[in-house]
Amino acid sequence: MPEAKHLTSPTQYASRSDFCRVFNEETDSLYRLSFLLTADSEKARQCFVSGLENSVNGNPVFKDWARSWARRAIIQNAVRIINPWPTEEIAPSDFNADERTLAKEQPEIAAVLDLPPFERFVFVMSVLEHYSEHECSILLGCSRREVVAARNRALRQIGSAVGSDSMRQVRVGSEKAGSSQRRSAQARGCRPEAAAIGGRRAG
Repeated sequence: MPEAKHLTSPTQYASRSDFCRVFNEETDSLYRLSFLLTADSEKARQCFVSGLENSVNGNPVFKDWARSWARRAIIQNAVRIINPWPTEEIAPSDFNADERTLAKEQPEIAAVLDLPPFERFVFVMSVLEHYSEHECSILLGCSRREVVAARNRALRQIGSAVGSDSMRQVRVGSEKAGSSQRRSAQARGCRPEAAAIGGRRAG
């Protein structure tokens, strides 16, 4: 009788190099996710680097899950950095030069950045990243009811800001948000570049 193969072969798990490759190949996408969540370029870079470190040094995950796990690490770090909560007081948005350029050139992205933190997290996670209400409630430490209410408020605010086609525009805009300025980020021997959002991707 042939010997049964072990289902937990080390080759099935994502390695350090696998995560480095993900962060290098998807630098723009992962940085955009960080920026949309934090609405702050400096915190977005911090979130990006911490996401790489957590992915490389965290619990083993299957290789096929490396990309989704990297995005989850970004979200978890953004939650830790911003600590969004439904009842917090919201200060007016204060964009830097790059962010003001983005707001002028891509109003659909600016509309997301202008959401209150809790609504912004819920919108990005549930609408753009397709997390379930249950997953959002666990990651944000709130009830599913609060997630649903926040998503509805976010959709109304974005709809008022950019019109009836807001959802399509936000999705398209988030894919195009710029890579004209690049900054290198170093973590654990990997050197992915964090693209500073400020212009549209060429082509």
